[in-house]
Amino acid sequence: MSKLLTVVIPSYNEEENIENTARTVLGILDGEGIECELLFVSDGSSDGTFDAVRRLSASEGRVRCVEFSRNFGKEAAIYAGLARGKGDCFVIMDCDLQHPPATVVEMYRLWEQGYEIVEGTKKSRGKQFFLHKAFAGLFYGILNALTGFDMQNSSDFKLVDRRVAELLLAMPERQTFFRAMTFWTGYKSCKVYYEVGERVAGQTKWSVHKLFRYAISNIISFSSVPLKALSYVGTVIIFLGAILGIQTLIRYIMGSAVAGFTTVILLQLFIGGCVLTGLGLIGRYVAAIYEEVKGRPRYIIERDTEKEEEND
Repeated sequence: MSKLLTVVIPSYNEEENIENTARTVLGILDGEGIECELLFVSDGSSDGTFDAVRRLSASEGRVRCVEFSRNFGKEAAIYAGLARGKGDCFVIMDCDLQHPPATVVEMYRLWEQGYEIVEGTKKSRGKQFFLHKAFAGLFYGILNALTGFDMQNSSDFKLVDRRVAELLLAMPERQTFFRAMTFWTGYKSCKVYYEVGERVAGQTKWSVHKLFRYAISNIISFSSVPLKALSYVGTVIIFLGAILGIQTLIRYIMGSAVAGFTTVILLQLFIGGCVLTGLGLIGRYVAAIYEEVKGRPRYIIERDTEKEEEND
């Protein structure tokens, strides 16, 4: 007898995709004899995402949905799915079917073999805008250097065992980075490679600006290396300043000092830029600490199809 698989599907204004996604995923998993449930998490959608799932769940009991009171972000949606799913293992996938449902079967079979984390890794980034691809490559290059984990072309599309899910949920931090946290746990893992599919309906909700903010937030929440690097930058500046000071003193003694303040001005601009950048970086870490110490919940659930059915 197969164990229950919970497919967690974060959804933000995905009304057009709900029925097709549910039918496609259920059809593939049913064809493979995999017992499953689909849990949509409506991340404060302003369209009829929740209502679309509610209509579907009336005829298909394996489909459920919870809706946030506002938009809390994809990370919160993932953790809400892990907290409310009933499965022995969980797969996180996008609602637009760019994460191919057929790959879920491969992930599940690897989990049956004993792997506790199955990482979905992109063979390529599909037909993304050039700047999007370049920015993603830069982000993962920096993250790999900071963390020591090979996260190139990784994604939120992955399977985790219930034991892993419970560990992630037990962590008290509010600013999370799910795709990196699974690497950090160290549980037995493997990778599966997939081609990014075409979006069936609707438009992507990620702009370059949102991706930039997401990247900065995740680097800060997952690594303290940038903060520690400030001390090294300061040491280098002091070393360069000492060399320039000695050079200037020698020229003064030899009577060949160069007139003008160009060097001084350039040094002031350089050091001032480093100081302001460092203060800005420290400020971001302080802001992250501030968000953590407030201890607010990651999300607020306003509606739940399962509870509505119980009340009917």
